[in-house]
Amino acid sequence: MLRFLTAGESHGPALVVIVDGVPAGLYLGPADLTPDLARRQLGYGRGRRMAIETDRAEVLSGVRHGQTIGSPIALQIKNKDWTNWQHTMSVDANPDASLPGARRAAVTRPRPGHADLSAGLKYERTDLRDILERASARETAARVAAGAVARALLRQLGIEVTSHVTGIGPVLLAPDRTVTFDEAAALAADDDLRCVDGSLAAGMRAAIDDAKAKGDTVGGSFEVIARGVPPGLGSHTQWDRKLDGRLAQALMSIQAIKAVGVGLGPAVGHLPGSAVHDEILPGPAGGSGTTPGIIRPTNHAGGFEGGVTNGEDVRVSAWMKPISTLMKPLRSVDLVTLDDSPAAIERSDTCAVPAASVVGEAMLCLVLADAMLEKFGADTMTAIDAACRQYAATLRQRLMPPGPRA
Repeated sequence: MLRFLTAGESHGPALVVIVDGVPAGLYLGPADLTPDLARRQLGYGRGRRMAIETDRAEVLSGVRHGQTIGSPIALQIKNKDWTNWQHTMSVDANPDASLPGARRAAVTRPRPGHADLSAGLKYERTDLRDILERASARETAARVAAGAVARALLRQLGIEVTSHVTGIGPVLLAPDRTVTFDEAAALAADDDLRCVDGSLAAGMRAAIDDAKAKGDTVGGSFEVIARGVPPGLGSHTQWDRKLDGRLAQALMSIQAIKAVGVGLGPAVGHLPGSAVHDEILPGPAGGSGTTPGIIRPTNHAGGFEGGVTNGEDVRVSAWMKPISTLMKPLRSVDLVTLDDSPAAIERSDTCAVPAASVVGEAMLCLVLADAMLEKFGADTMTAIDAACRQYAATLRQRLMPPGPRA
């Protein structure tokens, strides 16, 4: 079982992530960890902090001579912005909010849409900075680092993952536009919108610029795609083993994500069955996915049936709300005086949808890697690779008997 745990505050010295369950013998180096962290920092509409941080993952344990050794992998990502926040983060170690320094540091006006109030009440915090520093999407840098480990494992087993932005604010891809894996994968690493339709770029930038000029924020949507996923991951036998459900939870856990769809997503509720279900046809050995001898003319199901992968590309979409910190703040309540007061203002992005798509890739990688280890798990990558090959051979024997169709 692959598990990961993140720790660290947004403006603390560092973020730390521990990834447990990675088999021995996986090649893992800076070239595997750095690119995704760099992509997460990009995106039109990002805030000033991205000009400060240069995220790098430092391996603290679990890797030796460029290979995993079977023990938990610990990664650290230092926060360069820590030097600008040491005073703020240290003075509120004194809980006496009556002290001048502590009062300057304390956050008492919760932002609508953020975890400030709900979690502040849950954990009985008088200074909401105790909440917002952990709830911040800065935490996703640790997720992306963990996802890079999972991506390296999947890549060795023939599975690739990519993403693309499907909409920002009112500017959307056409509903009937199916973006192929190759189209999304061809996007440049430094593309600041991650949209395959270049004709929409000007409109997307205009939507972000308009929101920024108004002191507002804007959300959007993205799709994550995995190619090379074998059939049979997950299970129909219990509700919590359905892999599409586990994947939906993983993407929904990303900060500001408010909806997740698999394949056609919400559209399935408004179409007849004949326009939703993917027909199963005999075909050549290659098939249309990873199930030999089987062709699917469509992939409306997004690679899942009954909570189990069916060999087609896994396709999951997510919708991100506008970020909760507005430069023109919404109304709130000061929890000290209980008077009406504008919400607190923290340094923030105007739009983070392109970055969220990279985080979505990381979460998909983590869920798929866990499912692969669940089905083919062993102590070493050599043994897992052999198990995958044997499973593929078994499928070919069942679906492509002697004298196969042309």
